[in-house]
Amino acid sequence: MWRHLRIIILLLILATVVQQTWLDKADLAWKRNLYVAIYPVNADGSEKVSAYLRTLTREDFEPVAEYFAEESAQYKLGLRRPIELQLGAQVEDIPPEPPANGSVLSTIIWSLKFRAFAWSNSPKVNVKPDIRLYLLYHDPVTHSKLSHSTALNKGRIGRVNLFGDHAYAKQNLVITAHELLHTLNATDKYDLSTTLPAYPDGFAEPNKSPLYPQDFAELMGGRVPKSETEAEIPKSLKHTLVGEKTAREIGWLK
Repeated sequence: MWRHLRIIILLLILATVVQQTWLDKADLAWKRNLYVAIYPVNADGSEKVSAYLRTLTREDFEPVAEYFAEESAQYKLGLRRPIELQLGAQVEDIPPEPPANGSVLSTIIWSLKFRAFAWSNSPKVNVKPDIRLYLLYHDPVTHSKLSHSTALNKGRIGRVNLFGDHAYAKQNLVITAHELLHTLNATDKYDLSTTLPAYPDGFAEPNKSPLYPQDFAELMGGRVPKSETEAEIPKSLKHTLVGEKTAREIGWLK
């Protein structure tokens, strides 16, 4: 009996994997636009962040949708607005934090916990989302530095660390857009040890002469290269581009 039960469980897991793989490929064919649910989270429980979250509206995230519309047009995607964002209700619980320098097993366990969290913490939005992003807002006065954000393409979910202050609103959108593309198979294009963009794929204009300083950041490169040893965080999405390798990874370029 236990043998048969184990076989049934394995078959169900296999069927789920096959279905998810098929859905992932269908999404990246871009036959339709994808809907993203944004769920704010008061990560440090402060009243300052709570007050900030009460000011958020869907229009605050509209620049992300407009940005992807403009960038996709460069690759003749054929969709007027490939990404639509919806602002969901605030989520009270905090999604599980990824393991620091974790083993493969601990990372797998964390990813399963994160997917279980998303399943039980997805307040209803107007259109069923294809992607869910949990935006964890922190008070910049008490958190001078934020831990690394992360996102999963399996399950299309992201855990994004941001500052809960209007002064950081534009940079917050850059980070949000970066993590959103991770859910669509885009890879980081910077050196993890230095955070410097990797040449050529992490450069918005790899053929520029002279190469430095660059005027834009490749979105997945993360920073605007100013010299071989210096790079700046882009001030807004207007200072970023989606490069060819990233476009190919997310299905915009064949």
